[in-house]
Amino acid sequence: MTQANTLSTPGWGQELRATLALAVPLAATNLLQMLIHAVDVFFIARLGEEPLAASSLGIAIFGTTMWALTGVIGACAPLIAAERGRRLHSVRDIRRTMRMGMWAALILGLAGMALCLGGERLLLASGQNPQVAALAGRFLFVIGFAMIPMILASLFRIFVAALGKPGYATAITLLALGTNILGNWVLVYGKLGLPALGLLGSALSSVLTALAMLAAYVVIISRDRSLRRYRIFGRWWRPEWTRLREILVIGTPIGLTVFAEAGLFSGAALLIGRFGETQLAAHTLALNLAALAFQIPFGTAQAATIRVGFHHGAGDRVAAGRAGWVALAIGTGFMSTTALAMMLIPTRLLQVYIDPAAPANAALVGFALQYLIWAAIFQLADGVQAVGAGALRGLQDTQVPMWIAIFSYWVPGFGLAIGLGFYTPLEGTGVWIGLATGLFFAAALLLWRWSRRDRLGLTNYA
Repeated sequence: MTQANTLSTPGWGQELRATLALAVPLAATNLLQMLIHAVDVFFIARLGEEPLAASSLGIAIFGTTMWALTGVIGACAPLIAAERGRRLHSVRDIRRTMRMGMWAALILGLAGMALCLGGERLLLASGQNPQVAALAGRFLFVIGFAMIPMILASLFRIFVAALGKPGYATAITLLALGTNILGNWVLVYGKLGLPALGLLGSALSSVLTALAMLAAYVVIISRDRSLRRYRIFGRWWRPEWTRLREILVIGTPIGLTVFAEAGLFSGAALLIGRFGETQLAAHTLALNLAALAFQIPFGTAQAATIRVGFHHGAGDRVAAGRAGWVALAIGTGFMSTTALAMMLIPTRLLQVYIDPAAPANAALVGFALQYLIWAAIFQLADGVQAVGAGALRGLQDTQVPMWIAIFSYWVPGFGLAIGLGFYTPLEGTGVWIGLATGLFFAAALLLWRWSRRDRLGLTNYA
């Protein structure tokens, strides 16, 4: 480490403020993004258990695919951060990264759309109810058109956040939330003279919302002076094969990591779907609440990637470590609060979606309350594994964390979910115990790797 780097190393308080300056708007953005999906659940839940179950299965496929592909282009975050750390005005390098990021987003988005088209066949192969699978297949056909604009919007969110303007992402996502509320109200129930499309109306609303987000990012990036100077839309057809390869080498393990985790939860939906529509609907509600809580440490993890990546690019080992530990403290601190809420006021949380006192919802609420207990238990582990993975990505360490995720989620996690779900009377509760086990394994192993980053050679700077 050079003397200049030593003098510029931020103290703990400085790093905390810098991380929060990124984490708060990013977490708010993620929370608003989840609220967009929660709006879908809110409107669909009032159509009945069958549409809710079908949407859960459809989102299990669409969401898992979209988040995994978004994870691949997530490699742009540590690359841009490191480029800024090495040279503050690295305009050319950042432009190349974004150009190839857009290429990757288009190619991967087309592949994701193709997968959605075969969604019904996948659901039937997993043993789902044919009627629910057919409804989910139609849902997937429509929402599949949101794949490319959603991935591109995520890439542009990385761009504005890494360049120190995460507030734009929050504002755009807030706009998207309003768009989706209006879209669902009009298209699901048939307002303003339009026909009631039910479940398909919610899917169409998601497509329109994704297009609105993408358009907003393009407008802001084109008009903001500090962002416009990177000219990321200029000569977009020009290939940069070395940079594209770098994005894929770093990003593919990230995408597989996201797929391993999202696949665990989506796989859980497929497992619980075999216990009946009521348990699947309860799983959808409980998981939606857990996912809302997860957006805070997820935003903190994104901030950790940018802060650690910046110091990594500057070759400042002390600052990189400090950024990671600060982010871990923020993430776990918040998740302890959400865990208490799920344990102390679970019924009030469910009121966001349904009327827990209605006799028709008695069985649904009973299952949801059981699942929320386990959601509360794994909150801390979820925060640690998310932020730990984000900090390691800042060091561009993605391959070993990928194997940690695959092992943790699919061996002890999914294995226990199958064992307890199908070979004991626990059924859905057994599946949730498996989810918690996978997250605890991932948290422990990722925290171990982060704490040994210097010994493992992840911060060897010349």
